[in-house]
Amino acid sequence: MTPATDIKNDVGQTSSDSTTEAENFKPSMPSNEAEDPFGNEEHGQIKYRVMSWWQCGIIMIAQNISLGILSLPSAVATLGIAPAIIILIGLSAISWYTAFVIGQFKLRHPQIHSMADAGELLMGRIGRELLGTGQLLLLVFIMASHILTFSVLMNTLTNHGTCTIVFAVVGTLVSFFGALPRTMDRVYWISVASFASILAATVVTMVAIGVQATGPDPTEATTEVSFQKAFLAVTNIVFAYIAHVAFFGYMSEMDEPRDFPKSLALLQIVDTCMYVVTAVVIYRYAGPDVASPALSSAGSIMKKVTYGLSIPTVIFSGVVLGHVAGKYVYVRLFRGSNVMHQRSFASIGAWVAIGAILWVVAFVIAESIPVFNDLLSLISALFGSWFSYGLPAVFWLTMNKKQLFSTPKKILLTVLNVLIFGIACAICVLGLWASGQSISDSGKSATWTCANNAD
Repeated sequence: MTPATDIKNDVGQTSSDSTTEAENFKPSMPSNEAEDPFGNEEHGQIKYRVMSWWQCGIIMIAQNISLGILSLPSAVATLGIAPAIIILIGLSAISWYTAFVIGQFKLRHPQIHSMADAGELLMGRIGRELLGTGQLLLLVFIMASHILTFSVLMNTLTNHGTCTIVFAVVGTLVSFFGALPRTMDRVYWISVASFASILAATVVTMVAIGVQATGPDPTEATTEVSFQKAFLAVTNIVFAYIAHVAFFGYMSEMDEPRDFPKSLALLQIVDTCMYVVTAVVIYRYAGPDVASPALSSAGSIMKKVTYGLSIPTVIFSGVVLGHVAGKYVYVRLFRGSNVMHQRSFASIGAWVAIGAILWVVAFVIAESIPVFNDLLSLISALFGSWFSYGLPAVFWLTMNKKQLFSTPKKILLTVLNVLIFGIACAICVLGLWASGQSISDSGKSATWTCANNAD
């Protein structure tokens, strides 16, 4: 038996009888359609469970590789190349494992559509409300970060052609209309455009910075920096791996949820390779003063070119998250009814109203915390630490609660998951302190202003 199979069996195994590990691993499937979050779709006008594994993988990539990659070169500049690469690869490995655990927890409990559903399984009604509120806030905060980046982008392209708040309003409206399709397979095509956009913008940025540089800038394997600034950089790296909050929803709309590990492998291989290459190359040629977002370091003309190329990803990646946030509220309101599967005034009107409210809230947050790195750090510390690391560790411990110390392998995995939970606690507490201090000290943090927010 291969090591991968061993881990897979240990993640999903809960039975202690004499059957084989492979038999124990088989997840319990729904005994009737009512256990599925979308119910019986046989006669529905709108069907949700239609997404293939590769479509799911592309959507996950589009969600993950956007704003996070723009802050990584500055994180490398703060931490130094060696610590930054170690943290990037280490967090990638942990994120892959915790996402795999989320997938197994979903297969074990097919009725789960969101973190709120998982919270109810863990802690009853209190857990549902706690995790549901946290999930919604995380998604809305990330939506806000896309609105903020759109305003920076437009100020860069137009040389601050109008009030920054106007650009933020335009970004909010465009994102709202982009998130109107109700099914995830429609969002897939938006995701393809988003990934193509960020890939093109990233490559052009690296080439532009390399061409304009007289040679590789002096770089540091390690740096001397205050603990606050160092941990702020770490939380920016954490932001690059906080897609987990949407994974239950993605699996719910797959035609075969058991294929989720394929989608996950596609995500982790692509994003980790892009993160490491982009962060190191841009830092190597832009030097310790690299901007965040990194596109601003490409020079006055090429900066506009790269920002222009990144327009689709800045908008569409936010649209994907807006869709997930709206779908959480929509399913919660109409679960168990046929409204979700209709093209009626009530079903369409409710979907539009939910999206409008969420994007307005995101706009308010974007105008209230108008500093890119600080907003990412706050999001990562407050929410990403739990949804990407802490809660998956709890899921594993719950699934294996009767066998935590039954074998040496179980003991090793128990220690690993307890350690991951401890990492989540540290990221949350220290990250909140670092980001809060940075927001308080920042001289750029004027809120609700028409002033130019581009570097």
